[in-house]
Amino acid sequence: VLPVLVLACDRSTVRRCLDKLLRYRPSARRFPVIVSQDCGHAETARVIASYGDAVEHIRQPDLSDIPVPPEHRKFQGYYKIARHYRWALGQVFRAFRYRAAIVVEDDLEVAPDFFEYFQALFPVLQADSSLWCVSAWNDNGKEQMVDAAQAELLYRTDFFPGLGWLLLAELWDELEPKWPKAFWDDWMRQPEQRRGRSCVRPEVSRTMTFGRKGVSHGQFFDQYLKFIKLNDRFVPFTQLDLSYLKKDEYERSFLPRVYSAPEVRVEELQGNRRRDLGAVRLQYRGRDAFKAFAKALGLMDDLKSGVPRAGYRGIVSFVYRGRRVYLAPPQDWTGYDPTWS
Repeated sequence: VLPVLVLACDRSTVRRCLDKLLRYRPSARRFPVIVSQDCGHAETARVIASYGDAVEHIRQPDLSDIPVPPEHRKFQGYYKIARHYRWALGQVFRAFRYRAAIVVEDDLEVAPDFFEYFQALFPVLQADSSLWCVSAWNDNGKEQMVDAAQAELLYRTDFFPGLGWLLLAELWDELEPKWPKAFWDDWMRQPEQRRGRSCVRPEVSRTMTFGRKGVSHGQFFDQYLKFIKLNDRFVPFTQLDLSYLKKDEYERSFLPRVYSAPEVRVEELQGNRRRDLGAVRLQYRGRDAFKAFAKALGLMDDLKSGVPRAGYRGIVSFVYRGRRVYLAPPQDWTGYDPTWS
């Protein structure tokens, strides 16, 4: 049983999220939907209640303001989100005693194969201690930057993507005692929490966000998030061999593919030259080079604890003008530098 935990607050548009979840889920027994509501917003509560027994509606009991440092007054919302996450995940793993959970927020719409994806990857996550999450999200998943014909393609990433993600109860046992007061997702991206582990992420996102208005006031929404391609082709993941995602096997195939790709200059990519080469590699040394290349090519250029979005061993794989590009550090890469953030 893989419950879907939907975190809601004061957006009555949670209906869009719930309609898709209920439309696509193959079994109510295997995929119970739990909506955890913060904020006590009456209209949103009515929307959730309108689903009757199709969803379990739980309410975060503590709606008080949180004492925050004066310089964080404008971030009160982030403190409340972290408190809500802690409470809701505690309910799922402590009160309901589930062994794993898929976490989504109220402004996400899911793809037709969302449940198939997580069902297939649940045993992969269980079997591989070098993984700590499975995410439905590709941070660089804009339509022109993914290969929609390869919707079955999956990657390992060192960046915690969130936005529709699966975790095991064991991970919650580890995180709960030290859960942060605010900015929980960036906290997850710190080396102390990640501890060298990776997540699985798709080539084509299995979620998209429609929530421009939120605590972050649309940060990134107009530039990136609204252009994310939501997969529309059902991939039978449970029938595919996903053993290539195991760490040793992945590095045996992915790294040679990246470093055998011919190196090009950014001007050649932008000028659409050397098309005959097929997949190519663009090499960066240092933070400023990474950010300059990412900006020039339309990638998200921010680094969290030194890790680029969607990156694995510093490598970001994407499509540019119809061809595969690997933005990669030198082959003798020795690890992430947190000062790059």
